[in-house]
Amino acid sequence: MSTSTAVPTARPVPISKRLIPLVIAGLAVVPVFRIVRGAAEAPARFFSQMFEGIALGGVYALIALGYTMVYGVLGLINFAHSDVFMLGAFAGIFGAALFGSGATGVVPFFAAMLLAMVSCAVLGVLIERLAYRPVRNAPKLTPLVTAIGVSMLLQNLAVLKFGSTPRAFPPLISSAAVHIGPITTNLIKLIDLGAALLLMVLLTLLVQRTRIGKAMRAISTNADAARLMGVHTDQVIAMTFGLGSLLAGAGGILFALDQPRVEPLMGVQPGLKAFVAAVLGGIGNIPGAMVGGLLIGLVEQLSAAYVSSSFAPAIVFSILVAVLLLRPQGLLGRVTKEKV
Repeated sequence: MSTSTAVPTARPVPISKRLIPLVIAGLAVVPVFRIVRGAAEAPARFFSQMFEGIALGGVYALIALGYTMVYGVLGLINFAHSDVFMLGAFAGIFGAALFGSGATGVVPFFAAMLLAMVSCAVLGVLIERLAYRPVRNAPKLTPLVTAIGVSMLLQNLAVLKFGSTPRAFPPLISSAAVHIGPITTNLIKLIDLGAALLLMVLLTLLVQRTRIGKAMRAISTNADAARLMGVHTDQVIAMTFGLGSLLAGAGGILFALDQPRVEPLMGVQPGLKAFVAAVLGGIGNIPGAMVGGLLIGLVEQLSAAYVSSSFAPAIVFSILVAVLLLRPQGLLGRVTKEKV
């Protein structure tokens, strides 16, 4: 008697999944063609736009780091983070006012930056202690709704305190033109990029070389095991919120220097773009948030310069859809299996 063994056959890939990359590539043809054509026609302008995009991306990266750090230790998307960014810009106005209206220079700039970073760090710790810690072990939907509620609360408190009329951010730094080889930019963009890169390097050193950084990484890997090994999880989580909010405050100052229009809803669009950057790089991955922020700023600036300034945000959010469809773990993220 003969027996036959069934050979398993590969499951065919659905047509819809095979068409998705083709559709995305088709939609990207026109923007990419216009950017390439613009680069060929005016290389100096292209390099200048690239530099400005990377400078803007540095600000997005600072905000994205807050999202990704909190998600890394808690698995929570802190939607109030963009409003902490907004309050950092307002804190910068008051920090600059300490030296009188119209004061410019290094000292007023650092005073505004210091006040924004410290006040936002304190605010981040308070938000974690009063809003998120009581619902930390609740069902996942509860912290999500809480984050949205905290965001709306901060926005409305800002409207009550500062009013809904946009305020002009003081010109702490001169917008003098700067020429670096073929690149033409201004001093504000140069300071934005330099400050953002410096803060990202310092954060990387803190996470990789210090005890608090090692504790953050331990909690991100396995919170229960870290607690059994003697890590004070409450303190580390509060520190994570504080550091993320500190970076958001710095981002608020740098963003307001370049686009000096401060109002209670100013954090909505940059916050959403920074969230896209965090997802693009791999949510929960600190280097990924940095790379994602720089890429999103670059894409937005080039799209605004060569395609359409009004269409540039749509291109940025299309990247989020593409990443979720093609590589949900992000560029530098890893696929993890959740234990049930």
